[in-house]
Amino acid sequence: MYFVTGTDTDSGKTLISSALLSLAQGNKCGFKPIASGCVLTPDGLRNPDAQALMAQSNMGLSYQQVNPIAFDPAIAPHIAAAQIDVTLSASKVVEALLATPILAADFALIEGAGGWRLPLGNNQYLSDSVKQLDAYVQTHNAERVGVILVVGMKLGCLNHALLTLQAIEADGLKVVGWVANQVDANMSEIAANLASLQQMMTVPYLGYVPYLPQASAELAAKHLDIAQLS
Repeated sequence: MYFVTGTDTDSGKTLISSALLSLAQGNKCGFKPIASGCVLTPDGLRNPDAQALMAQSNMGLSYQQVNPIAFDPAIAPHIAAAQIDVTLSASKVVEALLATPILAADFALIEGAGGWRLPLGNNQYLSDSVKQLDAYVQTHNAERVGVILVVGMKLGCLNHALLTLQAIEADGLKVVGWVANQVDANMSEIAANLASLQQMMTVPYLGYVPYLPQASAELAAKHLDIAQLS
């Protein structure tokens, strides 16, 4: 089981998550437990990120199972929740995930929202959900939730990557891999920045995805080494 986080919003978590799912074998499922910026459809709120994960999954989960907490405005989820008098909590996220067949999957991937320390309100964070889920999985499956860090390659990414890695490890979680995903097509010295990250990051390197004008899970997957996760 994996949790995908990023150095920031728009670091490319969905692209990398979808790509990893496309490479995975066996029964596989992707989750986006919290999503803002959803579109109102006849079937209810729908989020493009959640739908992208569903397109690469094969366990037939419903939209509500994949994205149980959805908000219309593209703003911080705890602010969107407060606007409609909804209370978010770390345990609520975990309960929603465990109500699905997630533990039966050969490859289960959970995509976060924003960065590692996404606020849920009331001094709780999405990272607390990952810690609770990790504790549950260790107790019941003798496994762990591995964290995959997507580094959005743009100016400032070195600082963001190292701080995020430190925060995850300080929370007691295991980072099992990181991906460099170029989000700025005109980033200066991309090769030098990538070399610096490879030197400083102390966890497995899953690959570098260059800027893709017509991005897709299949194209991104060509640049990733999923075998590093095992």
